[in-house]
Amino acid sequence: MEVVWMPGVRLSFRERVEVCRRLAGREPFAEVGRALGRPTSTIAREVARNGGRELYAAEAAQRRWEGQARRPKPFKLECHHGLRRMVAAKLARQWSPDQIAGWLRRCHRGDPRWWVSPQTIYHSLYVQGRGGLRDELRAHLRRERSRPRRELAADGRGRLVGMVSIAQRPPEADDRRVPGHWEGDLLLGVPSGQSHIATLVERHSRFVVLVKLPDRRDATAINDALITAIRRLPAQLARSLTWDQGKEMARHATFTIVTGVQVYFCDPASPWQRGSNENTNGLLRQYWPKGVTDFRDLTQADLDRVAHRLNTRPRKTLDYRTPADIYRDAIAMTT
Repeated sequence: MEVVWMPGVRLSFRERVEVCRRLAGREPFAEVGRALGRPTSTIAREVARNGGRELYAAEAAQRRWEGQARRPKPFKLECHHGLRRMVAAKLARQWSPDQIAGWLRRCHRGDPRWWVSPQTIYHSLYVQGRGGLRDELRAHLRRERSRPRRELAADGRGRLVGMVSIAQRPPEADDRRVPGHWEGDLLLGVPSGQSHIATLVERHSRFVVLVKLPDRRDATAINDALITAIRRLPAQLARSLTWDQGKEMARHATFTIVTGVQVYFCDPASPWQRGSNENTNGLLRQYWPKGVTDFRDLTQADLDRVAHRLNTRPRKTLDYRTPADIYRDAIAMTT
């Protein structure tokens, strides 16, 4: 039986116990990796970051990983006191969150530490316990309609509320040099409205994650599935998500609050702004032809097998390395 290995998915506690047992038996890393269906490098890094052969303990390694992966992450305004004071001062002068965000980006072009999105400012004002801005600052917002509303109009039509434009996405995501920025979309099957999966592609490595979705195209259910998928990623490789303006992302504000991952939305009818994702969806049609595939018949394991094939296929754009290779190196670089 083929072992499907997903780079970036950390060892489970059971696997760590097995690593500990085999290290006690003086087994080489290569043998431990073969027994677990993991690369030798994964075992070597796991042991090195947790005290080495002599000090490795499964319980301590698991606690360390849980501490690093804990979410939601602190809001930027919670941990950057100078930025919080600056935002509060501008709000007190009746600046809008959009004006504050644009001004900060212009004044600190080369320093992303001082960048903050309008949506983050709104969350800090309206979500209890997030961001540290004082409640009384809400009174300085000029218009009632600036306050967060329902994420879709009552009749389901119109734009998503509170979208952050792709124009505000960090430059590090645009040039692909920094890993952790993802593109996402739905891949549709038949019957329409009931058969679909989510496709996530990491821009730096082109690494693919496929997500099984509920049959009904419900924004809340899709949001829950995406949250689960993002939480499985290494924390350092979950920085942003770019999506189109589909109504399946109506719960994007909740997604950001829970995961700490900002969602950026493409301009209307601009699929090239998610080029990696569009290309990947085309590759997936080799396995699941358009107009005939019913994704309801597939399990998450089926999706993982196809993702594994794409991730271990050499890509010309990666100088014929594989997405799995680049993604694995990104994990090692950021750990």
